[in-house]
Amino acid sequence: MNRRILLAALTVTAIGACSAKTGPDGMNDPYEPMNRKVHAFNRGLDRHVVKPMTSGMSSGEAKDDGPGIGSTLVRGVGNFGANLAEPGKAVNHLLQGKPEPAIKTTFRFLVNTTVGLGGFLDPATSDFALPEQDTDFGQTLAVWGVPEVAYLELPLLGPSTGRDAVGKVVDLVADPMGAVLNRDQRVIGFVARLAGKAGERGEYGDTVDSVLYDSADSYAQTRLIWLQHRRHELGEEGDEIDPYAE
Repeated sequence: MNRRILLAALTVTAIGACSAKTGPDGMNDPYEPMNRKVHAFNRGLDRHVVKPMTSGMSSGEAKDDGPGIGSTLVRGVGNFGANLAEPGKAVNHLLQGKPEPAIKTTFRFLVNTTVGLGGFLDPATSDFALPEQDTDFGQTLAVWGVPEVAYLELPLLGPSTGRDAVGKVVDLVADPMGAVLNRDQRVIGFVARLAGKAGERGEYGDTVDSVLYDSADSYAQTRLIWLQHRRHELGEEGDEIDPYAE
């Protein structure tokens, strides 16, 4: 695992050294033509598959019949998938030099796995004041000083950067639960996480629709919003950037 982490850090640093620099508009998007094609694919997938499946779930509205996926069911499955990711988050907190959230995340995992019926319920948040403290290896790389690298849009997974893309791979291959679960169980966990993402799409459906279908340039708007949110999350806020700047 240590070799994988070191290789990932070296890889993303090398990619960063070779990629285009961030422009005056705050963007580093040398792969824009390719990214736009992937964005078109993701947008079509959302329009024809994800959006119809999650219709009626926005604003916390439950829909347990009809064409949409019942929000209560999706939320439970998403909780299960998210719970399986907690040990990996605890490891990342430790790698970032943050023992307190690592300990709380570990307790959260134990509470939800036992009292929460394998993670389908979330008593850690409601009853034990242990809310999710999200993190990932992309954030760990940022803490270590690895550069953001170029913006990427990944098939199915959506917006990312070179650094975060490497982080996703490391989170997947170095997941501590990989030593406990067999292959079929890991697949089930991965599918559960995808279901949770679908649930989030339904919950924030109006906002997602406004970006994807009401924007003059949905790719530029998605890139702007995602980069600003991610940089704020990592404490890397830069100057205000305009996706329509010439």
